[in-house]
Amino acid sequence: MMEPQKQRRKGKCAVYDELTAVDIKKMKEELAHRVQVLRPQLIEEVQTARAFGDLSENFEYKCAKQAKNRNDSRIRYLERMIRTAKVIEVKAEPDAVGLFDRVTIYNEMIKKEMEVRIVTTLRQDALKGLVSKESPVGKALLGRHVGERVQVEVSPAVKYFMEIRKIEKGEDDESLHISAY
Repeated sequence: MMEPQKQRRKGKCAVYDELTAVDIKKMKEELAHRVQVLRPQLIEEVQTARAFGDLSENFEYKCAKQAKNRNDSRIRYLERMIRTAKVIEVKAEPDAVGLFDRVTIYNEMIKKEMEVRIVTTLRQDALKGLVSKESPVGKALLGRHVGERVQVEVSPAVKYFMEIRKIEKGEDDESLHISAY
């Protein structure tokens, strides 16, 4: 199983996200848009709202300032992710579960068949069936084969079994959006 890379710096242990080249590209595109397009617009909105008068009761100013701060926060987040990410290559084994594969599983705990797709942490969205390779389900499935029964350990007290019924090989594509945070 792939674990996040750890590196020691000045007595601290930093965990680096393992991301693909497509993840990095998508983050750089979003960062450029936020810096070059969104930031100037939001600064202008703050200045316009400031001109409305008394700042203590100026709702437009407070909203504009919050939007600017959220954008600045996202910019810092993207810059940090790009700077600290470990870029990985997607290596597919022909008959084993790998990154970006669609996997049909039978969850024995809820007695239901479901389909999940294994993705990087940046693109996870459980409601859409996009499961991070770092999640308990992702860790349990990676490298396994059709017909295998795997144990998912959510916590030391919560464990359940799934059976792998089908694997459809996938690839890293730009259709998967990066998550907000």
